[in-house]
Amino acid sequence: MKISVAQTKPIKGNISANVDAHKKLIELAVSHKADAVFFPELSITGYEPDLANTLATNQEDSKFEDFQKISDSNKITIGIGVPTKTDLGIQISMVIFQPNMERQTYSKQQLHVDEFPYFINGEKQIILSVDNVNIAPAICYESMHFDHPDYASKLGAEIYLTSVAKTQNGVDNAILHYPSIAKKFGMPVLMSNCVGYCDNFESVGQSAVWTKQGNLIGQLDDKHEGILIFDTETEEVIIQML
Repeated sequence: MKISVAQTKPIKGNISANVDAHKKLIELAVSHKADAVFFPELSITGYEPDLANTLATNQEDSKFEDFQKISDSNKITIGIGVPTKTDLGIQISMVIFQPNMERQTYSKQQLHVDEFPYFINGEKQIILSVDNVNIAPAICYESMHFDHPDYASKLGAEIYLTSVAKTQNGVDNAILHYPSIAKKFGMPVLMSNCVGYCDNFESVGQSAVWTKQGNLIGQLDDKHEGILIFDTETEEVIIQML
């Protein structure tokens, strides 16, 4: 299987422009015959907690119809970062499109304390099956704690997919932590980060792939949009910048 992570530079609150940017990166993934492509935390709106209540939507939003069509016609799984609205509050979510299947939403279960004023916790881990490989999505803060990948592993996860919005300090910590997850649970770890200013910080990209042995085998830079494509059988990585 070929699984890819995208690195975006979101425009604050501009869903239409960000959807178009996602499509360009998905087109790159499709050109390399990727089976799946995943985007950073809140990639559709940018990581903007102050705007989340205004911009929050759900997986059936008509603005996302093209993602489903692209998924169906190219047999590719797509995961995008979206603030979603529930009866109890707003969640940090990943909306997932799979070929000719109902959409799914995974919502961040462990929030950072800074997110408490804006968001509520998700309640359930999901495991995605892509080409008979089980993928566990994780969203930023929760991926920095061993209990999350531990539970995902017990559910049968074979790949740990992290969707994040991280500063340089956050990336530095991830580079130390994610190899430990890979080795401890015997599964590759992929990180999708954005670049540019988000909320009150600068996100620094450096999206990356670690093998199940914890070896860093591919990484994007800290400034540009692009994708990493990881072949789970050969452990080869293709780097493609926009």
